[in-house]
Amino acid sequence: MLAAVDDTAALAGLAPGMPLAGAHALAPDLETAPHDPQGDAAALARLATWCEGYSPWTASDGLELGGAAGLRLDATGCAHLFGGEPALLADQEAWLAGLGFTARAALAETLGAAWALARFGPPQGASETLLRVVPRVVPPGGLRAALAPLPPAALRLPAETCELLARLGLRRIGDLLELPPAVLVPRFGPLLARRLRQALGSEAEPLTPGAPPPPPQVRRLFAEPIATPEDLARALENLSAVLCQRLEAEGLGARRLVLTAVKVDGGRQRLSVGTSRPRRDPDHLAYLFRDRLERLDPGFGVEAMTLSAAVVEPLAARQASLAGHDLAGGGGGPSGEGTGLSDLLDRLTNRLGAGGVYGLVPRESHLPERAVTAGPALDVLKPPQSWRRGQPRPLRLFDPPQPVEALALLPDHPPQRFRWRRLQHRVVRAEGPERLTGEWWGGDVPSVPGAIPGTVLEPETRDYFRVEDEDGRRYWLYRSAGDWFLHGLFA
Repeated sequence: MLAAVDDTAALAGLAPGMPLAGAHALAPDLETAPHDPQGDAAALARLATWCEGYSPWTASDGLELGGAAGLRLDATGCAHLFGGEPALLADQEAWLAGLGFTARAALAETLGAAWALARFGPPQGASETLLRVVPRVVPPGGLRAALAPLPPAALRLPAETCELLARLGLRRIGDLLELPPAVLVPRFGPLLARRLRQALGSEAEPLTPGAPPPPPQVRRLFAEPIATPEDLARALENLSAVLCQRLEAEGLGARRLVLTAVKVDGGRQRLSVGTSRPRRDPDHLAYLFRDRLERLDPGFGVEAMTLSAAVVEPLAARQASLAGHDLAGGGGGPSGEGTGLSDLLDRLTNRLGAGGVYGLVPRESHLPERAVTAGPALDVLKPPQSWRRGQPRPLRLFDPPQPVEALALLPDHPPQRFRWRRLQHRVVRAEGPERLTGEWWGGDVPSVPGAIPGTVLEPETRDYFRVEDEDGRRYWLYRSAGDWFLHGLFA
C-alpha cells in the first residue's frame, strides 16, 4: 500500500492508501521505496532541531497518511529578525526546498489555525485574490475570516467525523462557526467543539518543544586573546578537568567531545574526538585533542573556548585498581585491570578515522568461516555473548580450505594418513567426526559444476576430524562429497 506520493505520482492519479498492484497498473514505471516510519520520525526530529535557528521553541508534528509531516514553531518575537512574518515564511520554505523537501508554511495566532492554513491554505506564489480570502499570515483578529473557507478536515478531525459533516451539508468551517456548541457536541462529540475553540484561541493549546536538554559543556573567556600552542593546550586541560568534574557529578561519561574556539575576528573553529567507551579521565581526553590542536588556526588570537560532551552515556563510579587514584570510572576496565586497550583504540580511531580500525566480533553461525566478521573496534571491548563454547576450534583457518589427499579405512572413519603440500603425514590420534551442514536459510549452497540453473541444491555436509601426526602437530580436516580438505591448524 502506498504511504505517500510525490507531485509526479499524484498527477498520474496515485494517492496514499492505494494498493501497490493498482498503482503499478496506472503507472507501470512507478518507482517505490520501502516505508520507514522510524527513519522518517528521526529525520523529522532533526529538522525540528535545525529549526531552532528560527525560534528556540520548536517541535515536530508527527507523520500522517500522505506524508504530511509537520513542524511547529512559536515565532513570537522572532519574525523581525528575518524582515517580517512573510519573509520568515519565505525563508523557511526556501531553506527546506534546498534540502529537497516540499513545504507549505503559515503563521497565525493559534497553533490550530496555523496547522489548518499550512495544509489547506494557498501555496506559496498564490494569486492576490486567493490570498485575500485565505491569507498565509493571519493578521490579528482575522482568525474567523481565515478559517471560514477551509474544509472541516483542517480542524484535525477524524475521517469519520468529516464524512458525517459532509453528508449533513457542513462542508466549510464557516458553516460550523454559525452553530452553537450545544448543537455540535451531542451529534459529533466534544472533539469538534474543542478543535474549534483551539483554532479560535478561546482554549489554550501549549507547544511543548521536543529538543533534548543541552549537552554538558564548560566555557572559558580569556582576559587577553591566546594564540600559542602551549596556551591552547593549557586551556584545553583546564576545560577538560572542569568538564569531567561535571560529568562525575551527573554520573555520565563522554563518548564524543567537541572543542569550539572563538577567534577575535568572530570566526569559529571546531575540533571533535570520540572514545570507544564512556570516559571522564581529563588527562586522556586532553591527550586525544593534542594532535588535533595543530589544525587549529588561532589567527589574531582566541578569546573564548568551549568544550562540550556532545554524546554521553551513564558511567557509574568504580575503582580501577587497589593502587589506582582514579575512582570515578575513567581509568579502569571492567575488572579494574586498566584501560590500555581502550586508550589504544581511542588514539588509533581518532588518528586513522572510525573506518580505519576494526575488530573481529562473533556472528550467529555454526560454519567456521562465517562465525566471525569485521565490526567496530569498540565492540572488542564488550564481553562476547555468542561465542560458541562447544567443540574446540583452531586459531588459524585457511580461506579457502586447502585440498589434501587422505586415506581412511572406512568412509566414516578418520584418515590414517594424508598428503599436504607434498608432505606425507601419518595420523596417530584422531577425534570426530563432527558433522556440519550448510545454512539453507541463508542461501549458502555450494555451486555444483553442470547443475541445471534453477535447481534446488541440498546444503553442503562436512564431517570434521581433529587429528595429530607423528610430530605432534594438530590439524583440522573435513570430508565433503568424498573429498578431503584441510581447514585449519591448531596451536
